[in-house]
Amino acid sequence: MTKRRAIPTAPEPLETYARHFDELFGKSNQREGFRQYLEGLLLPSERNKTLTGLVNTEPLVGAQLPRAQKLQWFLSEADWDARQVQGVRLKLLREDPATAPNAQGVLVIDETGDRKDGDKTAHVARQYLGNRGKIENGVVSVTSLWADERVYYPLEVEPYTPEGCFAKGKNDPVFRTKLKIAFEQVKQATQEGILFRAVVADNFYGEDRGLKRGLRELNVPYVMALKPSHAWYHPEEVAGTLQDVAQEAGWVSPEQPGKWVRIVRRFRDGSTQEWWAVEIVSGPYGPDKKERAIVASTDPKTLPDLSTWYLVTNLPAPTERPGREMPFSPASLEEVLRLYGLRMWVEQSYKHVKHALGWSQYQVRSDQAIQRHWQLVCCAFSFCWYHASHPCVPSPADQLLTPAEPDLSSERDVPPERGQMGKKNQQAHKHEAAGVLAYGTASGTGMVGTLDHVAALLERLVVTAPSSCSPEPSSST
Repeated sequence: MTKRRAIPTAPEPLETYARHFDELFGKSNQREGFRQYLEGLLLPSERNKTLTGLVNTEPLVGAQLPRAQKLQWFLSEADWDARQVQGVRLKLLREDPATAPNAQGVLVIDETGDRKDGDKTAHVARQYLGNRGKIENGVVSVTSLWADERVYYPLEVEPYTPEGCFAKGKNDPVFRTKLKIAFEQVKQATQEGILFRAVVADNFYGEDRGLKRGLRELNVPYVMALKPSHAWYHPEEVAGTLQDVAQEAGWVSPEQPGKWVRIVRRFRDGSTQEWWAVEIVSGPYGPDKKERAIVASTDPKTLPDLSTWYLVTNLPAPTERPGREMPFSPASLEEVLRLYGLRMWVEQSYKHVKHALGWSQYQVRSDQAIQRHWQLVCCAFSFCWYHASHPCVPSPADQLLTPAEPDLSSERDVPPERGQMGKKNQQAHKHEAAGVLAYGTASGTGMVGTLDHVAALLERLVVTAPSSCSPEPSSST
C-alpha cells in the first residue's frame, strides 16, 4: 500500500477536526485544499471569502496565480463527494455529547436568498429573496437545522431551482417546490433518527395545508407561524381571523389580562422579556382539536407586527383527563413559545454567521461547485462548536507576531514524515494557507487569529440564545 503524502497541518484543533475527513479525499492536494478552504472561511469577516480572498491575493490578477487555481480546481473539478463530507460532519456532531440532538430540540426549516448577477450560474433566476425582502436575481436555498437552547447547526441544504429553469416548467418531473424540499428534509431527518420535539418554520410553510397534512401523516409534530389575517369560514358578525379573535380576548391591562397568560422569556445573557399568550378557541382551532392556534405578543393591546407571533401546532394541550390517548406529549403555552423562540434565535443569528463565513461569496457557476462551497461553510460552522468542546492551548509558534507582508518563499510546517519521502514528494509547500491566516487577522497574531474569530462567532451565538419560558402570575408587573 502506497504511503500517503504528508501535507502541511492546520492549527489545532482544526487539524484534528480535518483529519476526520481525510479518508474522503484520495489525493494530498485535496486534503490540503480542504484545510486551506476551512482556514480561509474562518478568517475574520472583514476579509472577502471569495477564492482569491481565501488565498490572500488580488481579485483579478491574483486569480491566475497557481495557489488560486489550485483552490478553484479543488472546489470545481476534484473528485470528492460533498454528501460524504456532510455525513462525516453530522456524525461528529451526533457523537459529541455537547452537540448531540435530543428530544427537546427543534428541527428548523430556514430559507436563504442571495443576490447573484447574470444568468449563467446554476439555480439563478428572478425570484423573491428573503434576505433582500424583494424580487431580485439570485439563488435560493432551503436548509434544515437542529437547535436547542445550547447549540444549533445545519443538517441538510438544498438549492431551489425555479420552474423557469426547466423545459416543462412546473410539469417537469425534476422540478421541486420549496415546500417539497422542506418536507423531504424533515423526512430525511426522521429516517436518520434525528431527535427533535417539533418542526418549526415561518408562515410560508405554516400556511400550506399540504405540508402540514404530510407532517401529520409522518407523525411529526410542528409549530409554525401563520399570517395575522389567517382566516376560516365564519358568520359575518363573528371574528374569523387570528388577529380579530386575539383582539377579543378581553385584554384591558396587565392587571386585567382577560384570557391572556403572562409568560417571561429569559435569555442566556440574563435579560428577560415579558410576553403574553392566548389560546385561540374558534373555527378549526382549539385545545381539543387536531390543531391549536396560539397568539403571543409583547403588547396584547396593539399586537405589534415585529413582536407578535401567530402560531399553529399539532402538539396537544395539557388535559385533566389522563386516560386520553395523545399522539405526542402535551405542550403548554410556555412550551410552544419556547419551541418557536428557537427558530427566531436561529433566523437572526444564522444570517450573521453565514455572512461571516462567506455563504454567498462563492465565485463559481456550476451546481456541484456551489453545493460544495455550502458544505464547506457548514463544516466551518460546525467546527465552531467542535472548537468549543475541544479546546486547546496554542503553541508558541502560533502566537508569534506576523510580518507586514506575506513571505511566499517561507515554508509551512512540514511533518517529520516528509523527510522519509523522495525528492519528488519533498515539494516546497509555500506559505499559502498560512499566509491567509497570518495576514488576514485583525489581532496581528498568527494562525491563532482564526480561532479567535471562531470564539467571537460562538460568543455572539450563545449570548443571544433563549434559555427558558416560564408562566408568571398575571398580577406581577
